[in-house]
Amino acid sequence: MNVIVQKAKRIVGEIELPGDKSITHRAIIFGSISNEETLIINYSKGKDCLSTLTCFEKLGIKFEKTENEIFIKGGEFKEPEDILNCENSGTTIRLLSGILASKPFYSVLTGDSSLRQRPMDRIIKPLREMGAKIYGRNNDKYPPLTIIGKKLKGINFKMEIPSAQVKSCVILATIFAEGESIIEEPYQTRDHTERMLKYFNGEIKKEGNKIIVKGNQILKGKKIHVPGDFSSASYFIASALLIPNSEILIKNVNLNPTRTGFLKVIERMGGKFKIVNQREISNEPVGDLKIEYTEKLKGVNILPEEVPNIIDEIPIIAVIGCIAEGETIVSGAKELRVKESDRIKSITTELKKLGANIKEKEDGFIVKGGIKLKATKVNSWNDHRIAMALTLASFIAEGETIIENSECIDISFPEFFDKFKELGVNFNFY
Repeated sequence: MNVIVQKAKRIVGEIELPGDKSITHRAIIFGSISNEETLIINYSKGKDCLSTLTCFEKLGIKFEKTENEIFIKGGEFKEPEDILNCENSGTTIRLLSGILASKPFYSVLTGDSSLRQRPMDRIIKPLREMGAKIYGRNNDKYPPLTIIGKKLKGINFKMEIPSAQVKSCVILATIFAEGESIIEEPYQTRDHTERMLKYFNGEIKKEGNKIIVKGNQILKGKKIHVPGDFSSASYFIASALLIPNSEILIKNVNLNPTRTGFLKVIERMGGKFKIVNQREISNEPVGDLKIEYTEKLKGVNILPEEVPNIIDEIPIIAVIGCIAEGETIVSGAKELRVKESDRIKSITTELKKLGANIKEKEDGFIVKGGIKLKATKVNSWNDHRIAMALTLASFIAEGETIIENSECIDISFPEFFDKFKELGVNFNFY
């Protein structure tokens, strides 16, 4: 499916976004491995999260799903009768591997062509150190993964790559392992797994960059309300900043400090926003965001230690950098090359088509701002975050932009276009 996007005149109004994708994944996982029952309210309906739910169903977990709620009855896992297809979801395959490493049966995990090219040696290595039998394609680099579960032992694991998925995989494995485990990360990454483990009555503590997890834990099911997805909110934040005369309110959005690095970047660029009605729900900080058009934005320098907390928003920063005064430089973001697409290459390639002055680096890019973008035909690279970032670029480009293969947005945010329509933007699809 292709979408035609015209330059936007204004967005105005109030919206509430679907549940956070990262938190929904983890709520399904913790509900499945806990005793008693779990109720998830306002879950993400993105295809990635539904892949997680389907995999647990094949593992014998019972659930009931309505339009807004998932009711899960945690219980004993059973050996799956077929391969577990994680589709496009790196979160599903990596976190599920951490759980299955301790289960006493055989399982195989795979995914689509994109997922089968994403690196898995980063989880295979620590799981093997814990005693797991886990194997991957091409000398243990890629999916499909074969796992023969067995009793695990605790680990003292120093992460080389700052990755919330790798960290979460190991945390989930340590819950069922013998003894205490220590996980040390180079920079702090999103901490939804740690927060949720504690919320489900788990034992976990933090000392600096070290995370200490007790083994052989029994968790208790909970009622959990999923706040709005901050990564989804970022497209609306950026749009309101860039489109003249815009002013919006985004209600009930997740404001976890390990996710909101994008707000700090926007603040340095001179963007106008306010956070109101702050509170905590299900051990996650939540609030409302007011954003308004900012006529003059300035370029920024993004450092490697900032990248883990803005990893999803870097393509958006590239778009903002196109019109901001001066240069915007991103460094230390090499991890973007092994996402659903090579996001460094895909965003620089497509923005150049729109007239951007952007140069690809090995670990990021350099954007020279003050450029007026001009509409043309661009491609999503079948990457949901690239498709959404290009929609944002289309709002500020002169003319009518065509984005090819825009249906990939359904992977994380199927309501994306509908939410923009609520704010006064129209789209044509063909």
